[in-house]
Amino acid sequence: MKNIALHNLGCKVNSYEMDVMQQILQESGYKIVPFDQAADIYIVNTCTVTNIADRKSRQMLHRAKQLNPDAIVVAVGCYVQTGRESIEKDGSIDLAIGNNRKKDIAVILEEFLEERDKSPCAPGQSEAAPPHASWQDKTLHGTTVLDIGHTGEYEEVRLKQTAEHTRAYIKIQDGCNQFCSYCAIPYARGRVRSRKPEAVIKEVQGLVGAGFKEVVLTGIHISSYGIDFEGKKPYSGESGLIGLVEQIHGIEGLERIRLGSLEPRIMTEEAVKRLSLLPKLCPHFHLSLQSGSDAVLKRMNRHYTTGEYYTGVERLRKYFRHPAITTDIIVGFPGETEEEFTETERFLEKVCFYEMHIFKYSRREGTAAASMPGQVSEQTKARRSNVLLAMEKRQSAEFRKYYIGSEAEVLLEEEKEIGGAAYLIGHTGDYVKAAVEKTPAMQTNETVKVCFEGLLTEEILMSRQSR
Repeated sequence: MKNIALHNLGCKVNSYEMDVMQQILQESGYKIVPFDQAADIYIVNTCTVTNIADRKSRQMLHRAKQLNPDAIVVAVGCYVQTGRESIEKDGSIDLAIGNNRKKDIAVILEEFLEERDKSPCAPGQSEAAPPHASWQDKTLHGTTVLDIGHTGEYEEVRLKQTAEHTRAYIKIQDGCNQFCSYCAIPYARGRVRSRKPEAVIKEVQGLVGAGFKEVVLTGIHISSYGIDFEGKKPYSGESGLIGLVEQIHGIEGLERIRLGSLEPRIMTEEAVKRLSLLPKLCPHFHLSLQSGSDAVLKRMNRHYTTGEYYTGVERLRKYFRHPAITTDIIVGFPGETEEEFTETERFLEKVCFYEMHIFKYSRREGTAAASMPGQVSEQTKARRSNVLLAMEKRQSAEFRKYYIGSEAEVLLEEEKEIGGAAYLIGHTGDYVKAAVEKTPAMQTNETVKVCFEGLLTEEILMSRQSR
């Protein structure tokens, strides 16, 4: 039995895929050990969403080799898919596996080990496979990378268990057809590939049977779910996602359905109305915005205006009582003027979000935005980021204070000590974090009705169990 250490970087899709790889490796007889311990094999599931993500991926791969110079270091995922030249030159990496091959992790690893043991050459090389041989659709020089832009196959796997104990992430699609001008993900993940509804339903049923009460539907662009099915049209704002959610809603024993990041155009009158009829759906909607300036949105190649975005927000607030609306914002996009940044400030104040994730624009080689004129200085990005972070903190506090004196159901997830007292921490349906003072009868993975009494910390509401 060989020891394998795993480390994940990046999004919830990566987390799901790492859980799947761990499951496959354990079923193949490998023993999983902590990443900071000596292991025979290290696997790093990489990310390439920003330059910082690339750097973190390299750092973790190098750290693995330092922990055990004789170990096999395996790079997997998005950085492998887009970072061909860097991967080829990196002496810390023995084996590289791109996207859409993660389900084959155990087979690829066994083949690599077999070839290495037979070869008199250094690990990762063979006489038949020169270091700079073709990368496409071949396993050469310890590398297996599909031409991700020309595959229509959804990488079907089924998760039986996750590292979390109460909430399970379910991957329902991969890839993106949007090609925002700043984003490298379509090159790392390929075109939209949707999972068959029956496969999603079967996985959710299995996880509910294993005790999970909440599922989160995730993917690279879940609003595009189903557009690749036979007879469907290219993405136009309508989506097969709503129908899938309705099917999942019927699964007995499931208490909550939460949605991952959504395209604003999906919030049509019909779609929002249908979602509002599903009691298990959490009223927590992450609508990606990126900028509150129409001119910037156009340069970003986003396919909506601020007016269309706000209409979607109004529909959500029409059909749901006080829904949690969260978003992403990029500051310092190429050409962003002070006037355009001010437009963003005003729009964010108008919408009034529960949470905003603020990012400084990161230049990605190979994207359209990388060569745009008017690249913004890091100093300006930092200043604008600080302005929006302060706004986010204020708006988020206001959203939480709304609940003081009211009741809601909380799914208890973990035990935590705060100020010397033991609490059980969980979330409401709209993703407000709450703390309930622990009693002997209470346990995690239990849904309780609580009354909110005030703020325990800046991010956690103090509550007591309702009688």
